[in-house]
Amino acid sequence: MPNAMSALIEVDNLVKHYQGVCAVDGISFSIPRGSCFGLLGPNGAGKTTTVEMLEGIKVPTSGSIRYKGEPLGPRFRHEAGIMFQSTALQEFITVRETLRMFQSLYDHGAELDELIAACALGDFLDRDTRKLSGGQRQRLLLAIALVNDPEVVFLDEPTTGLDPQARRKLWELVRRIKARGKSVLLTTHYMEEAYELCDEITIMDHGRIIAQGSPDDLLARHFHDVVLQLPKNDFSAGCAADLTVLDCGDSVEILTSEVTATVQQLLAGGVSLDRLRIRARTLDDLFLELTGKELRT
Repeated sequence: MPNAMSALIEVDNLVKHYQGVCAVDGISFSIPRGSCFGLLGPNGAGKTTTVEMLEGIKVPTSGSIRYKGEPLGPRFRHEAGIMFQSTALQEFITVRETLRMFQSLYDHGAELDELIAACALGDFLDRDTRKLSGGQRQRLLLAIALVNDPEVVFLDEPTTGLDPQARRKLWELVRRIKARGKSVLLTTHYMEEAYELCDEITIMDHGRIIAQGSPDDLLARHFHDVVLQLPKNDFSAGCAADLTVLDCGDSVEILTSEVTATVQQLLAGGVSLDRLRIRARTLDDLFLELTGKELRT
């Protein structure tokens, strides 16, 4: 049972069935106040269904979701902000007019000037929403999700399709949201994004939770080695008979907990280390280890 003391949202034994298919199979977790909580998983894992139940869009088959100790209701709807993965904006109106339209739906909310500054919208306030770049559109959608000054913000793959610069700008906005004491629930397929932003992550597969904890704790729990990367042309299999070597196409990855000994072994075998890279384990490694490498559709 989730700990209710510091939790903003508590999920207990949540289940969702669709015509004989169990999309979500008895999951439990809590989202602490003022934290960024990541919900990860491959396609078909059940995370989208879970988020839609948390947002109040879908009704669980069984189990409970509580917000500030109460079932989801009017209070939650007034205090939650949602940035959907795909949102159609009203055309032929400006960014400023869009914000005012959404602001009018609430009795109270964020100050528009503060919201415009926080989401860096000032340079294109009078631009038609049809003429926004991908990054500008995502910042506007984030501002819309924040227009009611919510206590909890749902971000569904907010940086999909953005270039690296625009993605990192959105990351900074998410950090500012959390710094104001707001809670964030993030779904993403970018493991680097989850590592950078999330205080805690939950990984789902086949409707169940398969891993849960802070990114660093999960990595420490599952891995006790590092990765040595070499171009395949520089590598000789004959000198690595007792090493764990993964074929990665144009390169190989050697998994080892004894870097010095492994490097010495490679040098003794005549392997050039001019293009050697050594990296720590990442959430990408963890995700693939837990959910497999097969393509999900």
